[in-house]
Formats: sequence, structure tokens, C-alpha cells
Amino acid sequence: MRDLSRASGMSLAGLYYYFESKERLLFLIQKHTFTTIVQRLRARLEGVVDLEQQIRIFILNHVEYFLANPASMKVLSHEADALKNDFASEVAAIKRQYYRICVGLLDELKRDRELEFSTRIAVLSLFGMMNWIYTWHNPRVDADAEEIAREMSDIFLRGVMNGSRARRNGR
Repeated sequence: MRDLSRASGMSLAGLYYYFESKERLLFLIQKHTFTTIVQRLRARLEGVVDLEQQIRIFILNHVEYFLANPASMKVLSHEADALKNDFASEVAAIKRQYYRICVGLLDELKRDRELEFSTRIAVLSLFGMMNWIYTWHNPRVDADAEEIAREMSDIFLRGVMNGSRARRNGR
């Protein structure tokens, strides 16, 4: 709260006037972030039928938001387990919804292409790749969100689609 007070130029007492606790503020940040990401994703996916393109949109949506909001991402990553009770339940429900969207996209791709891989491991690996971008991305030397999302999409999709074929062919 002190860091936020300094960064915003608002007194600590002023922050506590608007937010009765650090947990309430953290809840509002997490709820806003995940709700925004899900809403943007649903809008972007509307009318898109190509399964690979849907996954690419998922990745772009995620990477764009994370790179545009690095401070929020640090808070979310480092304070992910700080919420309790109703706050935790409400944010967990939104996160599950987001996770299930990704699972659904990959399950559709698996069925359509007759692929064999663990959807759970693939989805969690994808989130692992995307979620830590704030720790290494340097806008002075690294590509923008669109290019990074394209490269991550290529790496991810080539992995799930090619690795599965090799297993099916006995390699």
C-alpha cells in the first residue's frame, strides 16, 4: 500500500479511505484484469472459425494485455494466493472460465486434427510461457506484443501438433 501511495501521489490514509484493505484493492485489481481479458477474448473470437487462428487470438489477447499492463501483472503473479474467502472464490471463478476457454480451444483442435496430447499439460505450459513475459520483456530490444504472440503461437502450435504425430507414428 505504501508503494501504491508513493506511485499514485495519494496519501496512505487517502488510499484506505477508498479501499478498506489491501486485500480489497488486490481483489479489485485481479477482478478487473481477468474480467477484461475474458471480455476482450470473447469479442475477438466472435465469428472466427479457424481453430489455429482462435488459439493465436487467445495468445495475442493475453500477451497484449500483459505487456500493456506490466505493473498489474507483477501484482497478479506475486499476490496470486493472497486473496481469501469470497474474494478468492470470485477471482478463481473468472480464472477457471479463462482456463476453460483455452481448454475448449485446444480440445477442438485435438478433435479436428486427430491429435494426441494432454490438454491440461499443453494449456498449463502455454500459460507458463505467457505469464512470465513481464520478467524478461524489454521494449527497447524485444519485439512488440503482436510479434511476440506470433512467435509464441508458432512455437506452441508446432509443438502440440508435431509432437503428437510423432507419438502416433511410433517415434
